[in-house]
Amino acid sequence: MVNLAAASGAAIAAAVLAVVLRRYHAEYGLLISLGAGAVLLLVLLQSLPQVFSQFQSLLQAAALPAETGSTLLKALGACWLAQFAADACRDAGEGALASKVELAGKTAVLLLILPLFAEVANLALNLASAS
Repeated sequence: MVNLAAASGAAIAAAVLAVVLRRYHAEYGLLISLGAGAVLLLVLLQSLPQVFSQFQSLLQAAALPAETGSTLLKALGACWLAQFAADACRDAGEGALASKVELAGKTAVLLLILPLFAEVANLALNLASAS
């Protein structure tokens, strides 16, 4: 399990260090910020096996197909990746680029979940025709 207090403390310390370094060398502040973000992401990734096992149990209990779970996990991964990239762009002072990354992430999620929408639409049509 991730120690939220330790992760938050490390993030705050890195943010303070990045702000101080930006006064003298902006590129070093950016590197500290990106590096701290990457380290925190790696720490968070350690808890993913627990999350995946819980997720698998929920899918089995709901009797959902494995493809549905796979699609949902891919969409979640796309969200996380887009958010991390957009935050890195904002840290670099590139707000417009961050917005484009977020739009790309939203588009990727939409493309990933289109098959789920098709399944729901077919289910609705089958239920409507059965009654």
